[in-house]
Amino acid sequence: NDKFKEKLQAEEEKENAEESKIQKQTGQRGWYVIHTYSGYEEQVSENLKQRIESLSMEDKIFKVLVPKEKQIEIKNGKRKTIEKKIFPGYVLVEMIVTDDSWYVVRNTPNVTGFIGLGVRPTPMSKEEIDRIQKRMGVEEPKYKIEFKPGDLVRISDGPLKGFEAKVTEISY
Repeated sequence: NDKFKEKLQAEEEKENAEESKIQKQTGQRGWYVIHTYSGYEEQVSENLKQRIESLSMEDKIFKVLVPKEKQIEIKNGKRKTIEKKIFPGYVLVEMIVTDDSWYVVRNTPNVTGFIGLGVRPTPMSKEEIDRIQKRMGVEEPKYKIEFKPGDLVRISDGPLKGFEAKVTEISY
């Protein structure tokens, strides 16, 4: 029973420390994640940019980003480069959180809320942002190949180069 109380107290202290850390970060510039209705990320981004300009919030809200990466999609033998959202349903915003900036973002159409503890938005770490930006800046697109059992394929490399084969099984 004492161990349970100690564990509970340790968890409460950890939560309080995280909460005070967030309070200290409020008012500082950081990247925040907003949740949107899926499929509305671009619309939210455009609406938010217009709201920032019309409400003169450029000194509090700096960048709005829908993270995407390039992929090469192969369908019916045709190769096509597409941009795919890395986090469907989410938009990143670089901002200083104040009551006004929070209100502008939160009340943008199709925004469902900020990601964070309780009602407080939690900023992303520099490492997280760096990883996302690196992934977005990758010049080599990833391949997205859609085959299904029964499709005919031509082997382009190896000892069977030039032969045609039928796809029988796909393992990911």
